[in-house]
Amino acid sequence: MDRVILHCDLNNFYASVAQKMNPELKDHPLAVCGDPELRHGIVLAKNYLAKSCGIQTGDPIWMAKRKCPDLVVVRPDFDSYVKLSKEVHKIYEEYTDKVESFGIDECWLDVTASQKLFGNGKQIADTIRERVKNEIGLTISVGVSFTKILAKLGSDLKKPDATTVLDREHYMEIIGNMSPSEMIMIGRKTSEKLKKLNIFTISDLANADINVLRYHFGVIADNMISAARGEDTDEVSPVEIKTIPKSVSNGTTTPRDITTLSDAKTVIFALAESVANRLRHYNLVAGGVTISLRDADLNWVSKQAVLSPVSSNANDIAEKTIALLKELHSFPDPLRTITIGTIRLSDKDNIQLSMFSGNADKEDRLEGSIDRIREKYGYGVVKRGVLLDNNLTSSLHDDDDFRPFHQSKDS
Repeated sequence: MDRVILHCDLNNFYASVAQKMNPELKDHPLAVCGDPELRHGIVLAKNYLAKSCGIQTGDPIWMAKRKCPDLVVVRPDFDSYVKLSKEVHKIYEEYTDKVESFGIDECWLDVTASQKLFGNGKQIADTIRERVKNEIGLTISVGVSFTKILAKLGSDLKKPDATTVLDREHYMEIIGNMSPSEMIMIGRKTSEKLKKLNIFTISDLANADINVLRYHFGVIADNMISAARGEDTDEVSPVEIKTIPKSVSNGTTTPRDITTLSDAKTVIFALAESVANRLRHYNLVAGGVTISLRDADLNWVSKQAVLSPVSSNANDIAEKTIALLKELHSFPDPLRTITIGTIRLSDKDNIQLSMFSGNADKEDRLEGSIDRIREKYGYGVVKRGVLLDNNLTSSLHDDDDFRPFHQSKDS
């Protein structure tokens, strides 16, 4: 028997939340934009009325207002995004214990075993849609299919507030003429390469010669063809299972140019604290660090280095990253953006303790205690001296696991 998988996508989530919190904005073109004073003055999300004016995600505010003089601009409301996302999740979890997040506004649900209680996949999808609309005040589009990739594709086909079924017997009739790039795993560059092989549609991909694709794409060829043929077997993760990341990073564009090493260190320590907190949350340690810099001319440069011994400590991460910064950049040449990351992640419990691990373990316990204090009372209750009375890190957000704009797609 085929699995029954739903992909639930909150429609225009960030803009819809703004309208929910301010009902008087319901009939106005609206865009959620970063703060111009923090140099994040671009469109992060928009409602359908703004979209109909030609406004696109990434447009500078001035350009968006030129396209739509009546545009209402609001700032992101991170706390509301998190709160409402969690409320919607509670509804999902009443129908299955297999709920896997894909960002703050999208989820897969495996309802195969739930059909005896709640009806078939479409009936469950329609019920959830109505509950989210009536109880939360938001709308969702739901794709119903037998694989995660096809369910995701189905939710994209009709918006807003719709259910689309892609069953095994008829799915190719609906999506066969669409570009392979419509599937989540195939990006624009891969799609262009497929065109050179005369593969223009999902149907073409499903019927392609696997050996030809393996020659050009390697191991991902099998995944692409299995996705197009509806043979993908990727499971929906249970609620209690958290996805372990391959890397953990954070970055910021600062309110003013960074022109001194001292200011750069302040930003790096703030970012390192966020990254280290997430590593400890997953019980991971890092064996490497990365840094990416963008200067005032919008040029990017990056570098990585081994972190030895492995660590989940903010000091270790910051100090190694600062060393990389010194290799890459000379002040007073200005910087606009700093992003740091950790790579080569391992489960802390599986790492052999070194003879110098005593101090490291002591520092980890200290930082873990600070994590718990901040979780209960807020980030600002405990701060490093280097971060006091400094506005360079004011645009960083504390709840790193719910960074709403980490996906480029605005849905």
